[in-house]
Amino acid sequence: MLTHVARPEEILNSPAVSAGLLRVEKRIHRLSTSSRLPLINGAAGRITGAGGKRLRAALTLATALALGGRIDNRVVTAAACVELIHAGSLVHDDLMDKAAERRGVRTLNAELGDARALVVGDFMLARAGLAALSVVSKPVAQTLASVVVELAEGQFQEIAELFDPGRTPEDALRSITGKTASLFRASCLVAHPDGRSMAEYGERFGVLFQVLDDLLDLASTAERLGKPVGNDLRQGVYTLPLLLALQHDHGDLRPFLGRRLSEDEITVLLTRLRSGRMIDDTLEYCRGLASDALASLPVIADPEIAATLYGLPAAYVDWTESLLVRALRSRTCPQPRSSDELDQGCGPWSSRSARTGA
Repeated sequence: MLTHVARPEEILNSPAVSAGLLRVEKRIHRLSTSSRLPLINGAAGRITGAGGKRLRAALTLATALALGGRIDNRVVTAAACVELIHAGSLVHDDLMDKAAERRGVRTLNAELGDARALVVGDFMLARAGLAALSVVSKPVAQTLASVVVELAEGQFQEIAELFDPGRTPEDALRSITGKTASLFRASCLVAHPDGRSMAEYGERFGVLFQVLDDLLDLASTAERLGKPVGNDLRQGVYTLPLLLALQHDHGDLRPFLGRRLSEDEITVLLTRLRSGRMIDDTLEYCRGLASDALASLPVIADPEIAATLYGLPAAYVDWTESLLVRALRSRTCPQPRSSDELDQGCGPWSSRSARTGA
């Protein structure tokens, strides 16, 4: 029987962090709509106003409290700058991927064209840097400028390795660390003068976050993701879950590498990956990352914030696993007629207890 699995944002939903996030949301809106050009304000405001988990901002607020600080104007602005950089990078991602939709909403490049979308993304990155320099501090502005460099380098490395059958797990981890984990690390660094003591935690969680996102692209359903599954395979991005699966390949997977695949071939490859060890191996790998993240945490005096930060990595793994259980049911089971049938499950991967023998 499946029990309730907390969403990651529920773990971060402490009263102090929640109150801080309301202030961050207002600051994000103010920054993203601060251009003298109404068209930029409308486009950037639509992207930042679309919502999201705000995991990076919440991590900034939680780090400030964990290290004995408070959520003041500088911390709120720093958190907003982190989210603005994230939003700008998503605009650039959609542009490179030629994506028409994100979570069911038309992308800026689809709506405004590539050139305008590029400039809006640039505006968001630059606005974050300016706000950090003028409101927070020069060291925070330098940290965020450095992380934009890392984002670009990590993304460039991924592009350089498209359709590369020789890509290794280490290659994928280097790219992930640059294009995703670096911003989680920065979320901790900008929160407090002693933020470096939380930097490893942020980076480990950022790697975990991206690996699980990559796993969902290969093992979830389009209905749950809000976009087609297998996009990484279409684009030639060989992510860590796939590379872990290749370590146990007996010739069933490698023939699909090094070239563009038809939709039928993608369907076959996804089926093979899901029926093998990819899901369990990736979840196990991420549980190891979660343990490493916890081991890197400093002593935290506030019990509520300590529970938040200690609970977040494992919660993200558990939440992803619950999504995959439901995705498998939707592919293999008839529509349940009652809540009892839903709880009973269907198939060998219908619940964690069925898979682990617990």
